[in-house]
Amino acid sequence: MESKESTNIIKRKINDVEQVLEHLRKKDKRMIVAMAPSVRVSLGEGFGCKIGENVEGKIITAFRKLGFDDVFDVDFGADLTVVEEANEFVNRFLNSDRLPMFTSCCPAWVKFVETMYPEFISHISTCKSPQQMLAGVVKTFYAEKLKVKPSDLYFVTVMPCIAKKSERLRPGMSAGKCGPDTDAVLTVREMIGIIKSKNIDFMNLEDGEFDKILGLSSGSGVIFGTTGGVMEASLRTLMDRLSRKDIKNVEYLIVRGLGGIKEGSIKVGDREIRVAVVSGLNNAKILLDEIKEGKKNFDFVEVMACPGGCSNGTGMPMYSKNQAENTKIAEIRAKGLYKTDKKKNARKSHKNPAIKKLYKDYLGEIGGERAKEILHTKYKRVKMK
Repeated sequence: MESKESTNIIKRKINDVEQVLEHLRKKDKRMIVAMAPSVRVSLGEGFGCKIGENVEGKIITAFRKLGFDDVFDVDFGADLTVVEEANEFVNRFLNSDRLPMFTSCCPAWVKFVETMYPEFISHISTCKSPQQMLAGVVKTFYAEKLKVKPSDLYFVTVMPCIAKKSERLRPGMSAGKCGPDTDAVLTVREMIGIIKSKNIDFMNLEDGEFDKILGLSSGSGVIFGTTGGVMEASLRTLMDRLSRKDIKNVEYLIVRGLGGIKEGSIKVGDREIRVAVVSGLNNAKILLDEIKEGKKNFDFVEVMACPGGCSNGTGMPMYSKNQAENTKIAEIRAKGLYKTDKKKNARKSHKNPAIKKLYKDYLGEIGGERAKEILHTKYKRVKMK
């Protein structure tokens, strides 16, 4: 749900398609691209693939044919988000501090709170979204590794969400200190159009692979693309933290499904974590009002602005003006993500070897000084205009 102000910013200042194509043509910067979790089970629909079919290999090859130098995965950023967010939640939970904690990866939801429910701003996780975490790492760690200036890198994301275009322009999204860390955001529909305009035979492309340094992800990173996925991914990590065990069952079915408001609780030792998953801002308003009135109490809440989560984002291929029909399509895409999750070697974000290496080699301690500088942000009240 974009505000009128954000929509005007997008129309006035951003023509990401033209900018990206111009930089690809000029080759004046090192061109880097990364796709969001739900992109791999939706972009192929523009070329006749089945809804929910994972075609990430073909997408990667298409990116390289377009001229991108590096192909990373926003799922890696999702794993970073889980590790930092789980750490933040555990600290809040054990100290009964600013509960419930709300997820922060959906920019439309964050703007909704800043505008309509400012009393809950301190309850939002300070973690940046996966897009912005990955962008921050690209403009710091990766730039240093390449021994180039952050401004020499041009980072593009392919997202299911129009709101991601304005998110990149938020204050505090410049870890590389050279302007927005994310240089351009393309929707799934825009990327489909670009690939077609270059006459790339998508259906006959061989499968490519992500560049491993920032392209290796866990199953938890994959399921970020559907409602309940952020909560389930976080539970997989925070339950290990709180129980001090490697819990074998990683599937938390109580947070799955397309219900507008899902509620449940998970036992850990002699304590109980009360969780809620909200899909759609109308439902978010209902839940926030109930929390304000003392009718409901939770410890951890996931909110996605789009019904069905990112699998039903505003930048996705559209089939109908009927929201119920589009939500059914989102459910099929979600099944594709859960299927991919099951095939991953690591299904918990903190078990991702590439994440472990990044902390060891560069970020240091989870939630530490460097991690906070690059991976966390702040929020402020926004007055309605």
